Amino acid sequence: MQDIISSPVFPIVAMFAVVYFLLIRPQQSRAKELRNSVNNVRRGDTVVTSGGIIGKVVKVPQADDPEITVEIADNVQVRVLKATLSEVRAKAQPVETAKAG
Repeated sequence: MQDIISSPVFPIVAMFAVVYFLLIRPQQSRAKELRNSVNNVRRGDTVVTSGGIIGKVVKVPQADDPEITVEIADNVQVRVLKATLSEVRAKAQPVETAKAG
């Protein structure tokens, strides 16, 4: 046992394990959560695109269609690819505000 801990390979394996559990695994779970919310986007949801445009979903075609229609202002609708959505907020979900301090 003492030989395993004192070998130069053990610190490298330990650092990889720490990086995996602190960085890689949480990022994978956030990506999976975003993918699920984008696939389940509904009419009336507020979405944020990767370009920073915030709008309300007005039309969601069939599940296999990669586009949705988003209203970004009164009577201004744009077609957006689902892949470009960076956040999906449900109808009743409040907008988070940054705390000053």
